Amino acid sequence: MKKIFIAFGALFLFSCQNQAQTNKTKSPKIENIMANETIYQYKVEDLSGNTFDFASLKGKKIMIVNTASKCGLTPQYKDLEAIYKQYKDKGFVIVGFPANNFASQEPGTNEEIGAFCQQNYGVTFPMMDKVSVKGSDMCEIYKFLTQKSKNGLQDSEVEWNFQKYLINERGELVKVIKPRILPTDPEIVNWIKG
Repeated sequence: MKKIFIAFGALFLFSCQNQAQTNKTKSPKIENIMANETIYQYKVEDLSGNTFDFASLKGKKIMIVNTASKCGLTPQYKDLEAIYKQYKDKGFVIVGFPANNFASQEPGTNEEIGAFCQQNYGVTFPMMDKVSVKGSDMCEIYKFLTQKSKNGLQDSEVEWNFQKYLINERGELVKVIKPRILPTDPEIVNWIKG
């Protein structure tokens, strides 16, 4: 009987060690799945050519939006500026990325875009250098926003000008908002306030 207990104990010990070894080999895969990028890894240029480091926004909720000056949705600049002014002192920021990907509706230079935004809508939220938000020349930050392998949330495609990406206080993508949904929509405002 004693021999049976010793044999059973040895078998049990071997089984536990083997299971521990199996778990060790599986852990790196799990870590790789969980180790998604954050927005804080990225640096871009603003309309004036200055470096804008997303790490400077740690702890804030961020809305990233691709903009255009000659689009039917261009009046959204007014709402974007309104919610930015209302919540900028409460841990919220909007970052605009002019893009000419849709029907050539952002043909201007950075200087022209800046002047347009200021003169027509009094934009004070950060506006970045004109980029491409789709296609083979898509900028790195939009690769992060649109690829699940980078953002950990979902694959998406920028459908048109004024698509919105919501980033939480940890730099993680949490929601993609379609272009026609206004920045002042209750879903967005409740997220900012929540």
